[in-house]
Amino acid sequence: MSGADRAGGARPLRIASLGGGHGLFNTLTAMRRLSSDVTAVVTVADDGGSSGRLRNELGLIPPGDLRMALAALTAAPAALEELDQRDPAAARRRRLWARVLQHRFGGSGALAGHPVGNLLLSGVDEVTGDMVEALEALIELFGVEGAVLPMSTAALVIEADVTGLEEDPRMSRVIRGQVAVATTPGVVRRVRLDPAAPPACPAAVDVIHTADVVTIGPGSWFSSVIPHVLVPDQLAALRRTGGRKILFVNLAAEPGETTGFSVERHLHVLHAHADTLRVDDVVVDEGSVPAGREREHLERAAHTIGARLVIADLAVPGTAVHDPERMAAVVDRLLLEG
Repeated sequence: MSGADRAGGARPLRIASLGGGHGLFNTLTAMRRLSSDVTAVVTVADDGGSSGRLRNELGLIPPGDLRMALAALTAAPAALEELDQRDPAAARRRRLWARVLQHRFGGSGALAGHPVGNLLLSGVDEVTGDMVEALEALIELFGVEGAVLPMSTAALVIEADVTGLEEDPRMSRVIRGQVAVATTPGVVRRVRLDPAAPPACPAAVDVIHTADVVTIGPGSWFSSVIPHVLVPDQLAALRRTGGRKILFVNLAAEPGETTGFSVERHLHVLHAHADTLRVDDVVVDEGSVPAGREREHLERAAHTIGARLVIADLAVPGTAVHDPERMAAVVDRLLLEG
């Protein structure tokens, strides 16, 4: 019997996964192996590429990370394997929709570079006047289990205090915008959101409150993970939830945002932005932290956020990418251990 079966009893395990981008895509793929009741809670501060263009032109919540989460649930191998047994034709349609959502227009015209899913989601958002309703409509259209929700009901802007850009190394400069923060050659010290206390998505707050498991990360640390603790009502929900909170730390530092960061520093930075947040487990890839003193320091850092340190084999071999099967196995083991 899996940890999911044990925790959920007669109902599926309720899982809320917080993040954004490719990190969240892998987490959702993993969690869908454990339950059909998986909700993505997604950052909404992207200002680059297709999302940035649509955000600027239409004044909507940027759709890119939401689209990727929707595609992850649509294409989740566990879900498709189940559907293959019940309704092969529906499984084929869902595979097609998963490809369509991620397909980017070619050429050199106005549509070049836009994923179909970004345009579709933005269009339904314009018709309904509500991004949450738009996401629900597409979930229903594709016959997908689970849900996708924005972290906030407002389009957000990330600002960062960055050092290393001035002659005086003690001086910091404010860098504004997710793309600028992610690619800065300086050292990101702190981030904040504009507006400073953005409204949480009420449905996301409810999901976190009632979840059996809440996963946070992996993902771009300053633009996909830390923003989740900068929305006051969502942070309050994370503090109050009775669900098991599992933090997945990145396998490697990211050029720009976290250049030179150790795994331990990732935890200290998170704690500096939300010193009241406590989690149950900090899951780290065994290849990213050698045994010895460095691992002892990391264990102490995990304790500062109330967590035990879990070392596991998480990477797709030869890459700095989390393997969804291995992620799912770790969470299942943690649930079995209680």
